[in-house]
Amino acid sequence: MLNLRRRLIPLAVTGSLVILIGTLGYMWLEGWPLLEAFYMTIITLSTVGFGEIRPLSSNGRLFTIALILLGASTVAYGFSTLGEYLLLADLPDRLWRRRTMRQVEKLENHVIICGYGRVGKSAIDALTAGHYPVVIIEREPERVESARNDGHLVLEGDASSDEILLQAGIKRAHGLIVATGDDSLNLFIVLSARALNPNLFIVTRTVNAENAPKMRRAGADRVVSPYRIGGRHMANIVMRPHVTDFLDVVTLDNGIELWLEEFIIAPQSPLVGQTVGEANIRRRTGVTLIALIRQGGGATITPAAETRLEAGDELIVLGTREQLAVLEQLTGSAKGH
Repeated sequence: MLNLRRRLIPLAVTGSLVILIGTLGYMWLEGWPLLEAFYMTIITLSTVGFGEIRPLSSNGRLFTIALILLGASTVAYGFSTLGEYLLLADLPDRLWRRRTMRQVEKLENHVIICGYGRVGKSAIDALTAGHYPVVIIEREPERVESARNDGHLVLEGDASSDEILLQAGIKRAHGLIVATGDDSLNLFIVLSARALNPNLFIVTRTVNAENAPKMRRAGADRVVSPYRIGGRHMANIVMRPHVTDFLDVVTLDNGIELWLEEFIIAPQSPLVGQTVGEANIRRRTGVTLIALIRQGGGATITPAAETRLEAGDELIVLGTREQLAVLEQLTGSAKGH
């Protein structure tokens, strides 16, 4: 962005120098006192049309002509500088916004993050590690600049506004993470988002755990209290350190071999109609089936071999990236929620 101050300082210095030259010139050529010389310089440069305060000599008239030309050039340069600033000052920002919007318009099944604070950044790190496209909505200019410098797609505005949510592609999005530190704002965002996309999977943060029921009534699918989760995690570390370390490695460490993942069985999947024993997912893919979640039927931990698989069943599995890719093709769908 052009710096107005850097442009105005040379302009002010040039204007002051012209006035000084005019004042000293009249004092030297015409022998006028300081005030009269200064007054004559001002009315000459401003071209107000006042007459000469005293008759001028030939040299004085030639000097006045030169002073008028010099003043006109200075004024023209000043208008040019200001005009250029007004026209071009926000050009880089406008170009960046336009480029961002073009990129956002191409996205589908992306995740929208509302808030680029500590919680939002942690969520973004995990999503980008899992190769999920992310769009950030942030209203604080400093955080917008920070997200922009970090290489993220970010829109500046109020995430509770329908307009900004639509710009973020909420109708094409896979999910929404509401991570601001204000519960009332989070509630409004959830309400707006649910109205715009009834099928959107919404996860919201709550600072006060007592507000969780309100968030769910507003349309949130999951409500997370970072402080409560943090406290439970610390307690689990004390009570079950090795189990907790294993779960941290599986779910959080980007360099580990094993990943916990979930897949929904599509209607066209060959698994539909087979029992868990017949499907033999472990032998065919290498992944370990941990749980099966059936719509309206709750979760079944380690389902029995005779359990018959149906379209829409959600499989919670553990395996390597390569093994999970095979299962993704076998289930015939993308990852579950």
